[in-house]
Amino acid sequence: MKFTWNWLQDHLETSHSLDEILEILPMIGLEVEEVDNPAMRLAAFTVAEITSAERHPNADKLQVCQVNTGTETIQIVCGAPNARQGLKTVLAVPGTHIPGLDITIKEGEIRGETSCGMLCSASELGISEDHDGIMELPADAVVGTAAAQAAGIDDIMIEIAITPNRGDCLGVRGVARDLAAAGYGTLKPLDFSDEEGSFESTISWAVETDDAAACPIVTGRMFRGIENKPSPAWMQQRLTAIGQRPIDVLVDITNYVMFDIGRPLHAYDADKIAGDRLVIRNAKDGESLTALNEKTYDLDNEMIVICDENGPDDIAGVMGGDRTGVSESTTNMFLEIAIFDPIAVALTGRKLNLNSDARYRFERGLDTDGPTAFSGYIARMVKQLTGAEASHIVTAGAGVPTQDPIAFAPSGVKSLTGVDVPEARMKEILEILGFGVDTTDAASWQVTPPSWRPDIHGKADIIEEIIRIHGYEHLPMLSLPRDEMIAKPSVSKLQRRTNYLRRALVARDYVEAVTFSFMKDEDAVLFGGGDEALRLANPISADLNMMRPTILPNLLQATGRNLRRGSTDLSFFEIGPVFHGVPADQQFHICCGVRQGRGRVADWRHSNEMVSVYDAKADLLNALSAIGVSVDNLQITNEAPDYYHPGRSGALMQGRTILGYFGEIHPSIAKHFDVKGACVGFELFFQRVPTPKDKGPAKPLLALNALQALSRDFAFVVDKTVTADALMRAVKAGGKPFVSSVNIFDVYEGDKMEDGKKSVAITVTIQPQKATLVDAEIVQISDKIIASVAKNCGGVIRG
Repeated sequence: MKFTWNWLQDHLETSHSLDEILEILPMIGLEVEEVDNPAMRLAAFTVAEITSAERHPNADKLQVCQVNTGTETIQIVCGAPNARQGLKTVLAVPGTHIPGLDITIKEGEIRGETSCGMLCSASELGISEDHDGIMELPADAVVGTAAAQAAGIDDIMIEIAITPNRGDCLGVRGVARDLAAAGYGTLKPLDFSDEEGSFESTISWAVETDDAAACPIVTGRMFRGIENKPSPAWMQQRLTAIGQRPIDVLVDITNYVMFDIGRPLHAYDADKIAGDRLVIRNAKDGESLTALNEKTYDLDNEMIVICDENGPDDIAGVMGGDRTGVSESTTNMFLEIAIFDPIAVALTGRKLNLNSDARYRFERGLDTDGPTAFSGYIARMVKQLTGAEASHIVTAGAGVPTQDPIAFAPSGVKSLTGVDVPEARMKEILEILGFGVDTTDAASWQVTPPSWRPDIHGKADIIEEIIRIHGYEHLPMLSLPRDEMIAKPSVSKLQRRTNYLRRALVARDYVEAVTFSFMKDEDAVLFGGGDEALRLANPISADLNMMRPTILPNLLQATGRNLRRGSTDLSFFEIGPVFHGVPADQQFHICCGVRQGRGRVADWRHSNEMVSVYDAKADLLNALSAIGVSVDNLQITNEAPDYYHPGRSGALMQGRTILGYFGEIHPSIAKHFDVKGACVGFELFFQRVPTPKDKGPAKPLLALNALQALSRDFAFVVDKTVTADALMRAVKAGGKPFVSSVNIFDVYEGDKMEDGKKSVAITVTIQPQKATLVDAEIVQISDKIIASVAKNCGGVIRG
């Protein structure tokens, strides 16, 4: 939001300096982003007078001017068509930097004639886009004085940041109101009385939207006998100072009112409207219109438009149409003041990728009384500046209901904030801000929010307003209470679990990513999502319109993006929420990881090794181990989802509970995300892992087993369908509790084996528990292992 210091003082009677105002604005929630002092920035430019202007002897389009600087007469060669004797203009002497051209003026010769400076246009000063000629200053401007002051462009510009809930401060009057409430002046009164028209408007309104809330009220007036001339100099100067280009008095009035009192308007050329009424309705699929920016937009039935008999010519709350817009030849105008649903305006603007100052205000909420309350004020301005005659007001819609009073206990301010604000000051703050305050019941006031504050819903909001204006600096500095306990946990078990996961994955060369919790609906469908109940009603982007069913697509998208930028051998992980449905039990946190490229860089010992399903499995097992899962007791199945490679993926289960998936990413999925080369991933559902019970006092660590372990090799013949996991489980079960590890070192499926059979050779490590094992005991353990494999896997010792 931009405004100028003098503009602010039109609404605020204050004795405070600019510096004091700039200091208090952030303290009341209006952060100052920029302050531009043109007088300081343009201090090197002065007023000069052209005393003579003769045609250049060697160039038809140049003139040789004699210029009075106030101290001397110098010669300047100028190409401006309006350079003439007696004109007072802006002078830049040698050594002056020209901001619009980013050059520094030097004395020199132009076609053989000496030129000792430059006469400047507005665009060369960087204050507007006007470059048709040099600036023309008032005839009474004093030669040699500061050009900025003479040109009326010395007003200091202030830009503030507005939070989404403070649409009321998108007008200078709203800023002045907050400053007055803070004790930095008095809000000047404005005449918002009605203006009685002198004739009946020939144009009326009709609201035919599918939802009445889309346009609860709209008003309009016709103005006839308009002289659409340039707007007054003071208005042009203020609009220029805030970056708006003056066009003509009708357009400038609509822009000025929008920044002055925060009220967007739309002006129609009444003679271009087909028929005797304007209809506000939902657009029809297939309709289109050309907007004021001369671009054509395709519409759909969720957008609200304003139409005449020839169809739509205004995108409600976003931008007007070119067909019925005002121009220099306009003599009759119909002026619209409306309230449109903020969400409908925001959705339309996002769909069309169309931004405007009007949309910015509508989607943040306007003064709901504005269409009627501001009509007279605006009508008088139009009449005064154009000489027009105004019609009676025409209205459609029942309006927006007044907010109900909120029960507010003054004692709640101190109990909630710790600040002791006198009740008289509370009442004063609220009333200056526009709230209605009924103190009949001293213990429970009835406070009615003003029509321009749709963000006030409860007593906590009222308390916030009081403290914001009274001053956050009054909040007491208190330490949080600390219980007198030793080693009290500061994080929950779930938080500890996620910390363990992060450490484990970073140790395996992963980089943590943080992505959006939503994605494109097409991507969600590829990963088992896409439920319409999880579609966002108001997405921040058309490509982020669905809650994510898993984190894998976000990581694959990040991988593809990094690959396109030249990165290779990528490893990303993320811990975050996923959404399988609307109920709370279908929304939970998971951990996902994606690896791409080489798993090992080639050196003198090893060749390049691309990542494989075994890397993903190892990462998942490592992560499970980090959160306390006994991975030796997990089962492996091939039940991975279809976005994994069907023959190179699997699931890890604890009983009947799936704890995670791992495997190579399906080639079609990798191609969809533009991921080239080997790519694997895993998903860990760590919230399915039972939370361990709290342990008692720490126990001393047991000493390492002093008994020497021994190993035995076995070769079993089993069916090809028997998995390595099943075989290893059978060995551990038979040799329990003596078997400490099982490793497979060979698998043979050659022509010496029966059809459908394979030979699996394993090394079993046997660890004595209480005493050294004798031969008979070792044989007994071996026999139990062989028996267990025969029973559970149908295997026999290979002869």
